[in-house]
Amino acid sequence: MASHDRASVASLVVSVDNFNKAEIECALELVDIYLNDADQTDYHLVVAEDATGAVRAYACWGPVPLTVGTYDLYWIATHPQWRGCGFGNALMTYIETRVVERQGRLLVVETSSKSSYAGTVEFYRRIGYREASRIRDFYDIGDDRLIFVKRLAR
Repeated sequence: MASHDRASVASLVVSVDNFNKAEIECALELVDIYLNDADQTDYHLVVAEDATGAVRAYACWGPVPLTVGTYDLYWIATHPQWRGCGFGNALMTYIETRVVERQGRLLVVETSSKSSYAGTVEFYRRIGYREASRIRDFYDIGDDRLIFVKRLAR
């Protein structure tokens, strides 16, 4: 991801129906940290572009402090008009490869149990992530925190 991608990523994050205002602000805060602090190592960001160079999806991931080889996927989003076209799959393959290159062994993903996230949950399951935990009513009453994990080759 480069500075010129920020506006496209901001537009993309806003277009995703699942994210509320606070979540959008948090996602963009991480984008700004990545873009404005070349010395930081907590967050890695990548965009997926179509053949014309237009940003269609993005992701943010990073190492989990105080662990050996564990990484979090903080954000992944595909523009609603481009879902099902392989951009999310391409990003996850890219991230998993980079994590393994950095001696990573585990990629952890957190998401919501709300029905609006059913497609997201199915996406993670389809690409080999397994539900490792569920905390009931974590985000709100009836909105559980789901943790998915994929063990990566080292």
